Formats: sequence, C-alpha cells, structure tokens
Amino acid sequence: MHKHQLNARRVGFHISALALAVAITPLWASEAEHVNVVGQAASLDQALKEQRRADQIESVVHADGVAQLPDQNAAEAVQRLPGVSVERDQGEGRFVSVRGLGPDLNSVTINGTLVPSPDSDRRAVALDVLPAELVQSLSVVKTLTPDMDANSLGGTIEVESLSAFDHKGLFYTGTGEASYDDNTDQTSPKFSGAISDLFSLGGGVDNFGVAAALSVQQRDFGSDNVETGGDWDFSDGDRLQQFEQRDYDIRRERSGLGLNFDYRPDDYSSYYLRTLYSRFKDTETRNAAGVEFADAQLAGEQGEAEGWRELKDREETQEIQSYVFGGERFIGQWTLQAQAGYSKANQDTPGHIGGAVFEGLDDFADSGFSNTKKPRLTIGDDFYDPSNFALDEVEWAEENTEDTEKNIKLDIARDYDLAGNAAQVKFGGKLSRRDKDNDTNIWTYEDLGDFGFSDAQLNMDAFSKGDVDYSLDRFGPGLSAGRIEDLISGLDRNSFYNEEESRVNDFKMSEDIDSAYLMHSLDIDDLSVIVGVRYEGTKFDAKGTGLRDGNYEAIKSKNEYHNWLPGLHLRYQLDKDTQLRGAITHSVVRPTFGQLAPGFVIDGDEASFGNPELDPLESRNFDLGIEHYLGRAGVVSAFLFYKDIDNFVYNADLSGTGAWLDFAEANTFANGDSADLYGLELAYSQKFDWLPAPWNGLLMGANATFSRSEATITGSDAATGGSRSRDIDLPFQSDTIGNLMLGWEDEKLSLRLSANYKSDYLYEVASINDKAHDQHVDDQVFVDFSAGYFLTKGLQLRFEAQNITDENYYVYTGSRSYNAQYEEYGPTYKLGLTYTNF
Repeated sequence: MHKHQLNARRVGFHISALALAVAITPLWASEAEHVNVVGQAASLDQALKEQRRADQIESVVHADGVAQLPDQNAAEAVQRLPGVSVERDQGEGRFVSVRGLGPDLNSVTINGTLVPSPDSDRRAVALDVLPAELVQSLSVVKTLTPDMDANSLGGTIEVESLSAFDHKGLFYTGTGEASYDDNTDQTSPKFSGAISDLFSLGGGVDNFGVAAALSVQQRDFGSDNVETGGDWDFSDGDRLQQFEQRDYDIRRERSGLGLNFDYRPDDYSSYYLRTLYSRFKDTETRNAAGVEFADAQLAGEQGEAEGWRELKDREETQEIQSYVFGGERFIGQWTLQAQAGYSKANQDTPGHIGGAVFEGLDDFADSGFSNTKKPRLTIGDDFYDPSNFALDEVEWAEENTEDTEKNIKLDIARDYDLAGNAAQVKFGGKLSRRDKDNDTNIWTYEDLGDFGFSDAQLNMDAFSKGDVDYSLDRFGPGLSAGRIEDLISGLDRNSFYNEEESRVNDFKMSEDIDSAYLMHSLDIDDLSVIVGVRYEGTKFDAKGTGLRDGNYEAIKSKNEYHNWLPGLHLRYQLDKDTQLRGAITHSVVRPTFGQLAPGFVIDGDEASFGNPELDPLESRNFDLGIEHYLGRAGVVSAFLFYKDIDNFVYNADLSGTGAWLDFAEANTFANGDSADLYGLELAYSQKFDWLPAPWNGLLMGANATFSRSEATITGSDAATGGSRSRDIDLPFQSDTIGNLMLGWEDEKLSLRLSANYKSDYLYEVASINDKAHDQHVDDQVFVDFSAGYFLTKGLQLRFEAQNITDENYYVYTGSRSYNAQYEEYGPTYKLGLTYTNF
C-alpha cells in the first residue's frame, strides 16, 4: 500500500486522549501490537513518529503529553511546540499564534472540520474552551498540501479526539483534582473521566468501537490590574493624564463531552462519527477606581483630579458543538474518502451591568502618582469615602453571537506504478457554508435624578460594600451589583434604549467557499514529491446598519474573489534517521469579521466604519529544513521559513483623501501592499536512556524560534494634512519564542520542569505619525512544574504548579517605562488522583 494512503488512514497509531491523567509514568505492554506505554518519553516518541511520517511540515503533541504538563486547556498545551505562542487572558492561554502571525491568521479544525469562532469580531478560536482531557492529539501544520483548506498563514491547528481503537478492549479512567489560586486564596474542583470499548457486530470481531469522555471544572480566581490605556503626553516630559485600578473576581466553568463511534466492517472500509460539545462560562465582577488629572502630571507632582469608581458584572457563556460523519473505502487501487461536518459556536451574554459609573462629587486635591511602570495613586482619604461619589450612569447590555460552519467534501485517490516508482494521483472538492450573526442591545440609564431619585438614593453609600482585596495599592470600597440592579429594575427600560450602540453593532454575514484540488505524489528512491494546485472561490455577503448624521441606513455589501493556489512539497531521506524537507505553498486568509463589519457612524466631520470590501490576505510561503532523529524520543531539527504577504490589513485614517477629503477623522481598515516574515526554528529533544541509573531517567527538550517581520502602513498626517507611511512589525509577532523542559522518570515517579519564553511584540498601532503611542506586550517567562507517583499500577497521585515565578502581564506605551496595562495573577497549585484500567 502507498505510504500516503497509510497516512490518510491514521489507524491505530494514537494513544487515547483519556489516558491523559495517567500519562506521567510508564505502564507495560507488548510493543508488537499497539503501544500502550505512557510516560514523558513514550508520549514524545509517539508525537515524533507522527511528525516524521507526515507529508507536511508539522509539530505534534499527544494527549498523554498534554496531561504531563500543568496545562489548563488546549491552548496552553500547544504553546510547547516550536514556533507557537499564545495570547493570555487572566493568566490563562487562549488564542494561538504560529510563526509570529496573529491568531486571526490561523485556523482551527476539530476532527477535520473548521471550528467557527464564538467571538463577534474574530475568526480566531479561543482554545481555552476545549478542556485538555477531550483532546487526543494536537498538530500544528505549517505547510499546507493542496487537499487541505488554504485558510491559514501561520498554521492550521488540528485537534483530534479519541477513538476506541486506540485501546485493545475495555479502557476506562477517572480523575479528581483540586486547584488552589494563590491570588484569591480560592480552592476549586475538577473531575474528568473516559471509557471506551470494542464490540463485535455481524460476523466481525471487535469491529465497532464506542468512546466517551467527560470533563467538568470550576475555577475561582482573580487578578489585580492597573492601567493607563496609553494616555501619556510626551510633548512636555512624560506626563500622565489618567489611570485606573482594576480588581477582577472570576469564576470560570468548563465542561466538555465527547462521544465517538467507529465501525470497521472489513479490511477495506471504515466509518466514523465524531461528536464534541464544549461549554465555557465566565462569571466576572470587575471593580475599578480611577482618576483624571486636571492637567497631565509628571510622577511625583500633585494637583486636582476628577475621580470615579465603576462596576462591571457579567456572565458570558461560549459553546462549541462539532459533528463529523465520514468514511473511507478501498476499491482496488482506488481510495474514496467522504466527510460531512457541522460546527456551531455561540456566545451568549445575557442582560448585565456593562458599566455602572460613580463620579466624584468634587475634584480631589493633592492628587498624583508615583512609578510610571506600575502607577500608584497619591491622594487624600476622601477618595476612599463612598459618600463622596454619586451614580452618574448605568449601562445595561446583552449580546448574542452565533457562527455556524457546514461543509461536505470528497477525496478520491488512485495508487499506481510510474516507471517502477510508487505514485498517487488525488483530487477532490469541498463546499463550505458559513454564517455569522451578531445581535447587541444597550440601555443607558443616565440623568436618574430626573426620574424621581433623590441625591441620597444615588449616593455611592447606598451601593458600597467592604473594601476590595487589591494587592497593588490601596483601593477602598467595592460596589454591589445587586443593589444597582434593584435601582433600575423598576424603570421603563424602553426610555433608556441606546439605539445607536445597539443597531450599528448588529450584523449578518455569510461566506460561501467552493474549492477543488488536484495533486500528485511520487516516491523516487529516497525522494518524495507532492505537487498540485487548489482553487478556492469565495462569495461574501454582509448586512448591517449605518448612522449618518442622526439618520439610520440599511447597508448591504457583496464581495467575490477567486484564488488559485499551487503547492510543492519535497522530502528527501539522507539516511535512515535524517531527512530534508522543503515546501513552496500559497495560502489565503479572509479579514476578520470585525474588519468586515458593514456598520458605520458618521457625525459631522468624524467617521468610523468597517470595510466589507477588503481583499483577503494572500501569502507565498517558502520552507526549508532538516530533521535528524536520535532514537526513542529524540530529534534535532532546523527550519528556515519566509512569507511574502499581500493585502495586509491594518487600522487606517482615510481623512483628507478621496470621499473623506473634508473629514477630520475617518477611521476604518485598509489593505496594505505587502508584509514580509522570515525566521528560523530550532528544536531538540532526547531521552538519555543509555546513561547508567538513575541518570537513564533523564529527558530534555528545547526549542526556539527566531523571526523578523516588516510591514508598511499608510495614513493621513494630521500635522501636514497629507499622507505618510511608516514601517512596523507585524502585530503579535515575537522575535524570539522558546521552550525548555527538563524531566526525569522511572517506573513509579515522574518529574518535569518546563519554561516558556516569549519576547515582546507589537500589540496595537497608534496613528500614523505617533509611533510613541504604539502599545507593546512585554516579554514573559512562565515556569511550571509537575510530578506524578504511582501508588499502585493503576492509581496515580499528581501535583502540579503553574506560574511558580508569579510572572505578570505588562503592556507598555512606546517604551518599557510607560504603562498601558499591568496585571498580576499569582501561581496556581493542583493536586489530583487518577485511576486507570487498561
């Protein structure tokens, strides 16, 4: 059978996702059949075998590898791979960047079908909605073959769930765990489990498999924050206009369920149904206290300031459902594969306090700050007295976003002999239909004194509660969401409906993609070649509402484009353990839904609007590398990559040009001409099993990615009234990303220390002539530790510690000295017990 056909089948080579909890130390099984060994080295060895035989350049982490690391979710697990970094939210990894390209420029698939995004303005999928326990393997494919969707510039993150054929007979496991958050002194539970078995149907033996996995977690935690938002005045020294202290109190609940069926009636056919449901619920209370100085001040100066306090209290639920039905049939030298997929992602944020603002009754004298990096407030005691504040307004908000993806695809392959060499021709097509809707409603309760409320009823005294537990500085009293809700509950909310904010943010978008491809594979001695071309035709429709000088307008927009995407992949076997890889590929990524949004607001000579007529980003990608395998769990590799990107999308001010000639501001999104990204990926891992005991238990892994990017943006120059351009780095692109892991294991005990490093990167671009106010995220190093000990052959005790160095999140304005945002999380400790039966 042709090797590419073997790759397509992917039968029997994965360790079940739900061996996760026992994946720390080895068990014993015969390697003549299926490899049931689990442990640090076994996990890495399985991942490297898959990486080695892949047609594409890819990096893999197996489910048992996920469990070995103190990772809350799939995003944190995949960041251990070369060239991969994550954006963090409240200290947890969420969105994945690959080779320096932002999360919206990558795609995520579950069991071969695209995962839509529950966020209203993004394409990026926050992988923290996927509990690690439901994942069998994670792959980051960095060079796309023509039979793959071409919708990623950095890489495609492929998530595979479990199959009963990953185990021989009955398998089950269960885990109970408690985690402690050092920042809030909260302890939280987690439970997970799985079961799979094989059954005999008809005349077959063990030809029908059923596997199920369940994970339920509740995590209570919080963070302390201080931020300026970049409101610095650099024209006369380093003066600060305003800043705010924020305290977050969060309850995060994750639950996931996977139920999979496999049927293999004979040696020539197989059918499967993969289902996955994930629910992610965040309940967040944010207390804020801030000041705005009458005149921008230097550190150490004092003057008058306005003060305010604010409460945000919301519950947000994100759900992802994925259903994939498919099959494969071998007919002589022909292979037929068919698959139908349906995925739905939605985010529901029911009615909540979007912001309840209490303003100071008078200015606060002798106000100032110290420390430009982590500002501390200097102010009198009257700022901490709730009677000095009164309710100004309450924003009540609700939002619902729904994103669905339906697709069907067919792949046909024919193996044949070409001049004595194994060859395969493969062709197929895919139809994809995606719909994204957003519905937002806002009510703004203000001027409440006109509705019969007395000054005493609106005074903060009536809504305050005990002092907020805030570690960065003195904070003062918090606010009661219940009392604020009681105040506005008796009012006619129709009188406070904010039509502008509600209608302009609503949209309906559809994206239909028809694709087809033709590719040919050829093996000539030690050389493997894949050459082909993919066609993708896109039809885009958007409907929304605009507001022009107080009048609403219905907006409809259409766009259509066609892309031909050739590709070439080469793999040459230098010797039995060394291979060269090269690839020339093309890819296309559509702009984000926020960038394509049809809504607009035009008020006099100021305008802000989305741009549904944006062109897609297109990239020509060049990859060249070498891999040398060092036996079990060992590899050393190096890859060079270069990406030439056209139609890069950026924030733009079009005022003073074209239709916006007479406007002071016209903020939107525009296509740039081109951007370049180039870099080097290095990776090394090895099990030192040739050393004498106990050193033969040592395991080491390290990888580093060094990259550079260049992009040019243009916009109007407020100083001259003309236009100008400047060079920037690609947003979210870190010049250096690295991982280091040191491990040790024997038959009972396993220890692992890991560190993840990400250098600083451009987060947000300011106006074209104001580089000093660009915002950057500072470099970070996260250090984690895990340990496991088998009390019996099937019962394991685990301890894990996350962020043991208490790394913070810091965004700076222009240079590291000037705060935009600073946030602390503290470490987290976990203790768990797992029982597994093979």
